[in-house]
Amino acid sequence: MRIIAGSLRSRRLKSVPGMDTRPTPDRLRESLFNILQPHIEGAVFVDAYAGTGAVGIEALSRGARRAVFIERSRAALTVLRENLGSLGLLNSANIISGKVASALPQYCEGIVFLDPPYELEREYAAALEILGAAAPALVVVQHSAKFDPGPEHGRLLRQRTVRQGDNALSFYAAEARSTEHRGPTDLADDH
Repeated sequence: MRIIAGSLRSRRLKSVPGMDTRPTPDRLRESLFNILQPHIEGAVFVDAYAGTGAVGIEALSRGARRAVFIERSRAALTVLRENLGSLGLLNSANIISGKVASALPQYCEGIVFLDPPYELEREYAAALEILGAAAPALVVVQHSAKFDPGPEHGRLLRQRTVRQGDNALSFYAAEARSTEHRGPTDLADDH
């Protein structure tokens, strides 16, 4: 696993041994950040279910001001800390050890990336309920292409879905209910 672009381009990341984590594939991560590029510079990026931290580290490499990593697996937290330390990013990161549903209400800002284990569909609902009430600027959900996390969660409305193989990314933004404001035009749906 490597960092795709930005100031840390091509640097390698350690992986968590075993099958407990599912890293975001490089190609999907590249698509994600090509879409996020206009929004990433100076942003706070929340990497929920962080695993190795690859997505949050990619955000930092591409100009995010700060990244918040939420993870509960001890093995993943160890690797995450090693990855951040080896890249000199510990001062730009908050590492939160615990359940996403418990930590997320305190970290609902900027861009939030959710990537719970696919088999835990109830995790999507719990996290999206919290985020729907807080309505951060942008929420991106990685999920199985066979699973639909839903078109609306509180004040968050899905703007776009991108599919690659078995994976999909759904982009949500807070949107006013009137016709005056239709949300970010650069996230238009591409079904």
